[in-house]
Amino acid sequence: MLKLKRLTNEPVLKPIKEHKWESKAVFNAAVVRENEVIYLFYRASDNVFMLGGDKPDPADKFNSVIGCAVSTDGINFNRLIEPVFTGETPQENWGVEDPRITKIDDIYYMLYIGFGGKRWDDIRICLATSKNMIKWERQGVVLDEPNKDAALFPEKINGKYVLLHRRVPDIWLAFSDDLVKWDNHQIIMKPRPNSWEEQKIGIAGPPIKMEEGWLLIYHGVDHQNIYRLGLAVLDLEDPTKVVYRQEEPVLEPKLNWEKNGLVPNVVFSCGAVEMEEEIYIYYGGADTVIGVASLDKKELKKELKTILK
Repeated sequence: MLKLKRLTNEPVLKPIKEHKWESKAVFNAAVVRENEVIYLFYRASDNVFMLGGDKPDPADKFNSVIGCAVSTDGINFNRLIEPVFTGETPQENWGVEDPRITKIDDIYYMLYIGFGGKRWDDIRICLATSKNMIKWERQGVVLDEPNKDAALFPEKINGKYVLLHRRVPDIWLAFSDDLVKWDNHQIIMKPRPNSWEEQKIGIAGPPIKMEEGWLLIYHGVDHQNIYRLGLAVLDLEDPTKVVYRQEEPVLEPKLNWEKNGLVPNVVFSCGAVEMEEEIYIYYGGADTVIGVASLDKKELKKELKTILK
């Protein structure tokens, strides 16, 4: 049974009180590795989330933006003083959330959630693109429906772009020729009853290509609203097929900052990067801080070789 190993028992990123835009929370980061430098594009908030009621109360408004931090070792980060991506459109009135970034050829595709704030389900998957991770161009709403937990595969499959998304409570796939019209939507994974993921599931970051298949880290929520991370593998040529899904979670809230925060008992990931011998998975702890854990590539391959033979 595979488990993630925490690389540090302390968060790698915490809120900075002096920076209003990230004074209350930093979490749920997309991650990119380029030229041995790791870039975190993290969600940050300026207020405590006041969930509840029929719809968001303007008096309790919080604003989510995306900041950027860089590191050469994956643990010690330097961050920019100002956010790199903020809400601009009516659909982003309460902010931009939970980015996931995929590089296809020479373009970076960032799928993120625009929260309009009219209702709690006023959330839409949106797309922005960049060639340098500095200047981002909005491409608009991807799916005009309450939806989230979306990421693109890092390459076309059978000539089509492939999108992972979440219609509660399941993980879905869709296909497109042009990144505009998406069709052939289908469920690929459902929650498992009486388990750590019985309430709902959703992807973490974009899948990682391996010889054995597409590695998919995902989150699951139980009846006590505890968020854990799990692991699955999709078929390389037909990602609608799940060739392996571990029964037990690979990471669950144990440390104080994972169990206590703005939203208790949460480990939630939006991205991972390949290192030489490990895969680093970055995750939000209790929707307040960011931690990092690793998955040993050799152990992963050994486990999958036994299971998939």
